[in-house]
Amino acid sequence: MTTTEIDPRTPYAGALDWAAAVLAGVREEQLAGPTPCPELDVDGLVRHLVATVYKIAAIGEGRDPRPLPFQVDGTLEDARAEYERVWTAEALDREVTVPWGRAPGRTALWGYVNELLVHTWDVAVATGQPCEAPAAAVEPALAVARMLIPAEREGFPFAPPVEPAADAGPTERLANWSGHAR
Repeated sequence: MTTTEIDPRTPYAGALDWAAAVLAGVREEQLAGPTPCPELDVDGLVRHLVATVYKIAAIGEGRDPRPLPFQVDGTLEDARAEYERVWTAEALDREVTVPWGRAPGRTALWGYVNELLVHTWDVAVATGQPCEAPAAAVEPALAVARMLIPAEREGFPFAPPVEPAADAGPTERLANWSGHAR
């Protein structure tokens, strides 16, 4: 089975589970700390993660996510409930509006699997937590990211890819491909 045949809702659910565990491990005194995203501290990145789940929920409903906030003060659990309510099998094949234009729902959701895994990795790195997501979530996401995110990034909202360390696991390699580094 190829990654394009995998239902992206399964890896997204695994990424949400991992994100919930990482966010539960963030201590109050870490919220002002730096992250691999230089423009966001831990608190800002956590609030951005929650916002991305609301954005993919809006996309699944057929709404334009671009006017939605970059960060929200809600909980990951509430955002996940909204996501699960709208992402039916029909949403996977519907043409949707995404921040970069129009795409099939399946492609849009793969983009947000990448977003959730990479930013959860950022939070894990910043807070000294284990940095590897479950393989079932990250391995297909890495394959799809390599197909959808070109190495040449002009016109794409990604920093240039980072050369992974020799011992980098798949989540770190995904973050590196997406332009993030420790």
